[in-house]
Amino acid sequence: MADDTESRPPREPRRPGRAARGWPLAAGLLALILVLVLLGRFFQPPGLGDLFGTETKDRSGPAVLKSIQDMNRHEGAVGTYQVVVDLEKDARFLPDAIRGTRTLYVANGSVGAHVDFSGLAEDAVTVDEERTTATLRLPHARLDRPYLDPERSYAVSKQRGLLDRLGDLFSDNPAGEQAVNVLAAQRIGEAAKESDLTTRAERNTTAMLQGLLRALGFEKVTVTYD
Repeated sequence: MADDTESRPPREPRRPGRAARGWPLAAGLLALILVLVLLGRFFQPPGLGDLFGTETKDRSGPAVLKSIQDMNRHEGAVGTYQVVVDLEKDARFLPDAIRGTRTLYVANGSVGAHVDFSGLAEDAVTVDEERTTATLRLPHARLDRPYLDPERSYAVSKQRGLLDRLGDLFSDNPAGEQAVNVLAAQRIGEAAKESDLTTRAERNTTAMLQGLLRALGFEKVTVTYD
């Protein structure tokens, strides 16, 4: 009886499929792209910024009018201010190189001071019978909310730890400046309160009203604030 095992041809080793051969190549390309993105994000070597440059497209819709209000006040004075904000956030038990941020920000803004005429009582304005003397009792001037000028405000330097940099890659607002903007507005508002802005607004409002009423024939115009 013949041995059939000797007549069978040897089996060829199974070759890997195309899908199996393509995985190392795809993984290598993905790793290369990730390295290039990280380099362009953190180190910005020459020439790489153009490769991953961004293009800005404004697709915003038109402004929609929500309400109209009559202006029943006089803007008596406006003060402009500049403040340098040095804001640092540290993490406990971690060095700054790993977790932490520090932002040096120069903010320019303004604060207005106004006198409100909308809530005057009936006896706030008195006129004599001859219509030559007028007396006005007005509320004290008040400060408006601070306004930051985005075109004249800028970050001088930003220092971020490694974890914060990685977090910016997956954030909708990387390295947001909201905290420094809030702090800058607070500092500008405090500076406005310590200044004579409201006093100047009242003085300018008095001059405006006196000039207006004297043009109407009044000889004596007295304006008081309470």
